[in-house]
Amino acid sequence: MALALVLCGTFVGLVVLALFVFGLRRRLIQRSGGTFDCSLRWEVLAPQDAEPTGKGWSYGIARYRGDRVEWFRVFSYAPRPRRLLEREAVEVLHRRVPEGEEELALLSDAVVLACRHRGTHVELAMSEDALTGFLAWLEAAPPGQRVNVA
Repeated sequence: MALALVLCGTFVGLVVLALFVFGLRRRLIQRSGGTFDCSLRWEVLAPQDAEPTGKGWSYGIARYRGDRVEWFRVFSYAPRPRRLLEREAVEVLHRRVPEGEEELALLSDAVVLACRHRGTHVELAMSEDALTGFLAWLEAAPPGQRVNVA
């Protein structure tokens, strides 16, 4: 009986610790400011090749860092970003509202932005306010940088 209580207590303690570390990691990412909630789908088919599905979306946090956006998975312990989007390599193709199964996979107010990053098709889903900030960040490139914003 005592062993069962110790095991249950250890399990509950580990769960609480894991949740605390998730929260601490998110707080450390957001500490420097310039962050927004952003779901990401990497290496999707070109928009004309397939209909959008709810599959492949990963929920995350994006952070502006100079001339790049760092994207972190929410459900990860990794201290480093999972993806980097360089301003000069991002080409915006179009924006759309989530369709079909995507409405269930994404946040309720999300707008999907289809982009190309170094030849790879990428879709970002974010709120309308975050989208405005992201497009403004792209357009605010230093003189001489090629920026393509649809």
